[in-house]
Amino acid sequence: MSTPDTIVLIHGFWVTPRSWEHWIDHYKKRGYRVLAPAYPGFEAEVESLNTDTTPIEKVTVEEIIGSLEQEVRALDKPPVLIGHSAGGVFVQILLDRGLGAAGVAMCSAPTEGVAVVPLTQIKAAFPVLKNPANRHRAVGLTAEQWHYAFANTFSEEESKALYERYAIPASGGIFWDSALATLRPGHQSTYVDYHNDARAPLLFISGEKDHLMPPKVQQSNARHYKSNTVTEVREFPGMPHLLPAAPGWEKVADQALDWALEQAR
Repeated sequence: MSTPDTIVLIHGFWVTPRSWEHWIDHYKKRGYRVLAPAYPGFEAEVESLNTDTTPIEKVTVEEIIGSLEQEVRALDKPPVLIGHSAGGVFVQILLDRGLGAAGVAMCSAPTEGVAVVPLTQIKAAFPVLKNPANRHRAVGLTAEQWHYAFANTFSEEESKALYERYAIPASGGIFWDSALATLRPGHQSTYVDYHNDARAPLLFISGEKDHLMPPKVQQSNARHYKSNTVTEVREFPGMPHLLPAAPGWEKVADQALDWALEQAR
């Protein structure tokens, strides 16, 4: 297989593709074509989605994955897939479907069957899970909640600026479905085949200080894979959940891409 020339960046919940703005410019300067697709209905700007949350309330995991799959399959050759938070789950699902030359799941949410739930994660996700009625709503974070979940290594002033630039509500329905996935019979929307030997190589990247998806989550997720394909985990000291915007993100971006290019098949 020829070396990938395209990178697909997949955002997580509570943010939009705008959260990749630094990485897009960085990778383009390295000579790569960079795509950062929005979830269906999320093509609007952050400010618009905060005003009208209808697209957030309506979107489903199946729609997101279907849209991403269509975009990746339309490319001339397999790209490098890099996903953050929920985007890390979508990277794993796309890899399981035979897409991508290599994948990086950064500060990733867990796929089906990963039941590790650290206390910091419970606190960070509590604004959504505290009320079952949130299953039918788009649930936003306050600036204080954002600081704890996304930007705890930043000053309050810096965190507030990031909150105003990036934050949107998240789908309460998707969060609740994920929380209940291990209790339901049959495969759910975040299922992957952990024994799939045909899957492309996968790197998990963790932020040491991540409250929302702590390193234990990625470590457990990686251990679930029993295939003969490369699966590795790297942890970056001092990094929060909002790793794409944290000081030192350039090092993470370069190491993620260099690993993916080396492993690509």
